[in-house]
Amino acid sequence: MRIPSTQALRALDSFARHGSVWRAADELHLTRSAVSHQLRLLERDLGFDLLERIGKGVALTPRGQRYASDVRKALTVLGDAVTRHAGTGVGGSFSISCTPGFASLFLCTHIGEFRQMYPDVALRILTPRRLDDVSNADADAFIAFGVGNWPNRAAELLCEISFTPLCSPTLLNKVGGFSKPADVLRANLLHLGDTEDWARWLALSRVENPDPEGGIFFSDMNLVFSAAIAGQGMAMGDELTSGKALAEGRLVRPFDIAIKSPRSYFLVSEHAKATHPVLDAFAGWLRSKLAESNAKGMADHGRHRLDR
Repeated sequence: MRIPSTQALRALDSFARHGSVWRAADELHLTRSAVSHQLRLLERDLGFDLLERIGKGVALTPRGQRYASDVRKALTVLGDAVTRHAGTGVGGSFSISCTPGFASLFLCTHIGEFRQMYPDVALRILTPRRLDDVSNADADAFIAFGVGNWPNRAAELLCEISFTPLCSPTLLNKVGGFSKPADVLRANLLHLGDTEDWARWLALSRVENPDPEGGIFFSDMNLVFSAAIAGQGMAMGDELTSGKALAEGRLVRPFDIAIKSPRSYFLVSEHAKATHPVLDAFAGWLRSKLAESNAKGMADHGRHRLDR
């Protein structure tokens, strides 16, 4: 069996994670035409289409997405082997400040894998007082939630998110289901800090005379989800941090309507630390996990729509 070139596989993996040829080219330090050429050669070697044209751009076909997922796992195994047998020189102590919700609901469910890949790294996870706070002098890097405006800092966009109402199956049954957006007002609205997200969703859904000021307010996303899972009200959540609870059936998504958040998750650091070996390793690993989560979320949402 002929194994495709590693360069072609890396081009596919980078394209799958970033969703664009130019970003893949930037990451791999190649020209866009070189990346496109590698993808075409890979399609020829495999004998099936990896890409399909959508409008003016291109995207992975469903089969291409599945293959890219397998390639990502294989490249991770190869990278792990290099780490264990050849040594990477990546080690030492490193502190990451991360928003509480992202840390507990996503990062902490995968962080053991990073430790296996880089056993010589002593990683410390901290939580900030504000979601966009990057001021902790004890942190070497930050996973912050904001609009990307951190002067004199290097900031890499990790992922954009959209919010939608989530609740427990128990609450859904208790209120007799939700047939229209205005029905969410029959339950307690659960807020993280302020009413902005609920107000925007209610306006987008054209709910008349909404009262987003009512409900219960929390200072931590973990508390919001805990209350929602316990059937105490409707939370406004995203599929990244609530993915595990949705997959396990502890939370359900009553509506397809979602609002894009004006804020996103960024990896932020001082410019002097942007090329730190541990940060580079952590950033690469985190990008891969987020890409896997996004691909799984898209597949699960597609199955959900087919089942309805």
